[in-house]
Amino acid sequence: MKTDSQIQADVMQELIWDPRVSHEHIGVAVTDGIVALSGTIPSYIEKSAAERAAQRVAGVKAVVEKIEVKLPSLYEKDDLDIAEAVLNSFLWNVEIPDKLIKVSVENGWVKLTGEVEWNYQRNAAEKLVRSLTGVKGVSNNIILKTREVQAGVVKQKIEDALKREALREAKQINVAINGGTVTLSGKVHSFSEMNDAKLAAWSAPGVTKIENKLLVA
Repeated sequence: MKTDSQIQADVMQELIWDPRVSHEHIGVAVTDGIVALSGTIPSYIEKSAAERAAQRVAGVKAVVEKIEVKLPSLYEKDDLDIAEAVLNSFLWNVEIPDKLIKVSVENGWVKLTGEVEWNYQRNAAEKLVRSLTGVKGVSNNIILKTREVQAGVVKQKIEDALKREALREAKQINVAINGGTVTLSGKVHSFSEMNDAKLAAWSAPGVTKIENKLLVA
């Protein structure tokens, strides 16, 4: 069992190891396995990378992210330029149904709305926006189209996927379905295994929402 000081040291080393992160600008505090990240960094993509780096560390139960994005003057863009960059980028990405997604920008913060078929399309849109120069944050309000869901079929597909992708944890994860909402509960050993379980659930047809009640033990 790691102590908080050991987790803090490991998170700091993970931030140093990740070339996408300016680790010298990020503070790390740990209380009962909960990691708090603070500081100021120059891009939104780096902010996301820092959070994922902390999640990769064994012993981390949760990450509280208080990092502020402060763009260098060289990278400041007006909202019109950002909106045009987002729309043009969508046109060149085959995973993103650009005609189904609406974009608005205010003070560098991008808001995405619309309705798509699959969760991977929603995630692809957000991931692309994160990487664009001038973006300070993203609100992903894209929703998934509702479908008729056969609960028994969906549950079996999810459990089969969990066995393929997270074999060690499949028996400790419970799957409950209510309409298009899937609730995952139980225990996993890491954020990586938690994300595998969520990805497996999202791959089932008809799933429109994931209630994640998994605990990192």
